[in-house]
Amino acid sequence: MTALKPPLWKLLATLSDGQPQHVSALGRVVGLKPQQMNGLWQQMPPHIRGLLRQHDGQWRLVRPLAVLDETRLQQIGARYGFQTALYHECTSSNDIVLETAKTDYHKADGLLVVAHHQSKGRGRQGKTWQNRLGECLMFSFGKVFEQPQSELGALALAVALACQRALVKLGVAAQIKWPNDLVVGRGKLGGILIETVRNGGKTVAVIGIGLNFVLPKEVEEATSVQAVLQAAPLNVDKLLSAVLDELNSVLTQFGRHGFAPLMGAYQAANRDQNHHVRLFQNGETLYEGVVAGITEQGALRLQTEQGERLVVSGEISLRPDEHPQPVQTAVPQRYLLLDAGNSQLKWAWVENGVIGHTGRAPYRNLTPLGKEWQERGDDTVQIIGCIVSGEVKKAQVAEQLPKPVQWLSSMQHALGIRNHYRNVEEHGADRWFNALGSRRFTANSCVVMSCGTAVTIDALTDNNHYLGGTIMPGFHLMKESMALKTANLNRPHGRVYPFPTTTANALASGMMDAVCGSLLLMHARLREKVGMEKPVDVIITGGGAPKVVQALPPSFVLDNTVKIVDNLVIFGLLNWIQQP
Repeated sequence: MTALKPPLWKLLATLSDGQPQHVSALGRVVGLKPQQMNGLWQQMPPHIRGLLRQHDGQWRLVRPLAVLDETRLQQIGARYGFQTALYHECTSSNDIVLETAKTDYHKADGLLVVAHHQSKGRGRQGKTWQNRLGECLMFSFGKVFEQPQSELGALALAVALACQRALVKLGVAAQIKWPNDLVVGRGKLGGILIETVRNGGKTVAVIGIGLNFVLPKEVEEATSVQAVLQAAPLNVDKLLSAVLDELNSVLTQFGRHGFAPLMGAYQAANRDQNHHVRLFQNGETLYEGVVAGITEQGALRLQTEQGERLVVSGEISLRPDEHPQPVQTAVPQRYLLLDAGNSQLKWAWVENGVIGHTGRAPYRNLTPLGKEWQERGDDTVQIIGCIVSGEVKKAQVAEQLPKPVQWLSSMQHALGIRNHYRNVEEHGADRWFNALGSRRFTANSCVVMSCGTAVTIDALTDNNHYLGGTIMPGFHLMKESMALKTANLNRPHGRVYPFPTTTANALASGMMDAVCGSLLLMHARLREKVGMEKPVDVIITGGGAPKVVQALPPSFVLDNTVKIVDNLVIFGLLNWIQQP
């Protein structure tokens, strides 16, 4: 990140609560005249710059950001007994507290360091913590314990519980993914990293916490406080205050009595309690079973076919069953799911509700599917598919498989969703299962776009009415049509530009504008339909999805939740087979 000048930090901290401020007052904060303020604002990072709205001399950001100033931070810290330090940029807030702990544990105890940007932020298992300015509340603090490190195995779980309690009180329906990830459904909301130092016969725990405040655009499978907030928007001061309050309470109890009094509350907050999970190490499945609870030392109790196992954190990662409820034993447990599109076949192997291996192949050569059946298939596997490509390609698929495929078509009702298509028989099955699959990624109203041979853009309301949508040629078909039907336009592939100055680039930009424009129109219509105060998310699938998101107006992407999901039809089929 390019270093910001002090006036920019002051301006951003003043606007970070999302409340309107008059430009004259802002000018006094940074020492500039009102007419100079626009020039200053243009020096903000691009993802911040697009958040500004101006009206009648009032400036405001479209959403609060995780940016504090030193005075506010000192006031919050003093309220909960912390000495504070604010770093606009540093390598890692944990590093700063660690260095203090190594030299003087007294000074480290209660030292709270907040960082706006970390160049070497880190999480568990050596992973890098990624964020852009304003997206994440990041802080570290020191806490001294009399116990040795060996008796603090459950400390990370206690810290996670404190954060989860604070978030729930603020209206964020957070849960814990063992051992210490904060999640909402499948989306990661935050993480905790604890490092310890022995000094003076005591253990100094350096506790680092990162909470996604707004949705991080460069992190997959993430969510944020603002994205899932069930109450009015809150500012970062209130979030930090609530977390510090709960940390004080929980860690005082932990220091006196250990984790035992907190176990029941932790298990109640554990997303995967009594659910089927898989544990991975170095990418390989280590164990699978049902989560039975945790021990007083923070180990996971996993009920497997061989009996109960105790699993400590270490380098192990946990992944839940794709379906959030225990798998029903009344339905087959092994599936091969097929997505037969216009140009290629995609498939996924599912066992106990979990997607394992996936594959794809063009219809001209489906032998990889046949080979996989020889390796993985047997009589217990049920084959279910969605097809849009006709009888000939059905037959090509059947040649590779020894069992018949149950091909599903669009339905009038499924999974609580009502299909408003006038003639369901002519409705593309891929569009229907894309809509069903979208419910794994949002409960809001949403626009579902598929970018393949054709581009489809469909609308689904938050109360589960599928309203229909539009169909247009995909990028390749558009270019092919222009080449065949228009003189002198059979040009090489160009690039997308705001103001293209070559014919090839004009073609590429025009096609992208057509696709993006259709998406923006559908989004506007759906917002008007469901109510302008409600969020309307965007789910995009297909090979063209990344370049569409890149071409959308930055203000639209910042103002709305936009997610890229591979194999959305497969997720729709998975939802269908796992219905009660």
